[in-house]
Amino acid sequence: MLASASPARLATLRSAGIEPEVVVSGVDENDVPAASAAEHALVLARRKAQAVAATLSGPAALVIGADSVLELDGVTYGKPGTPHEAVRRWRMMRGRAGVLHTGHCVIETGSGHQVEGVESTVVHFADLSDDEINAYVATGEPLSVAGGFTIDGLGGPFVDKVEGDHHNVVGLSLPLLRRLLADLGVAWPELWNR
Repeated sequence: MLASASPARLATLRSAGIEPEVVVSGVDENDVPAASAAEHALVLARRKAQAVAATLSGPAALVIGADSVLELDGVTYGKPGTPHEAVRRWRMMRGRAGVLHTGHCVIETGSGHQVEGVESTVVHFADLSDDEINAYVATGEPLSVAGGFTIDGLGGPFVDKVEGDHHNVVGLSLPLLRRLLADLGVAWPELWNR
């Protein structure tokens, strides 16, 4: 089960051969006590997985919670929410690099075992003009995604390069997720169901 409303996370799992059931956690993403951006992402991933796992009864399931945030100059940024904030962020980000942190939490509901980790990827942003920023924000895409950008959508041309796991920037690190599942005794090919 994927405890996330993110279409990008769902598409990532599908492209890797897994068709999960999606159960949106409804977790409030505000008021997160965290000492770092990476911890912030992990706290939210944990909250999402635990919220969905708590609603389940019946056969054992694997619940995957994930959340991403962008760190720039030591400040944690989630979803911009408004066009004004998205424009402000892009003016700060353009021509610079930030770190996209994605927290992952997997719960095996039968045993209650829980494993978690964070993957961090450096993202280098293009030096966009004000017109490019305004046009991108006008599409609405950056308003509801971590950091205010996508790499797998309209924002792709505005990311010059990434250092680390490309899938992590989309919202789910497949290599980290494979390792977490292995810690629970689950081999990735066992989950292929597409």
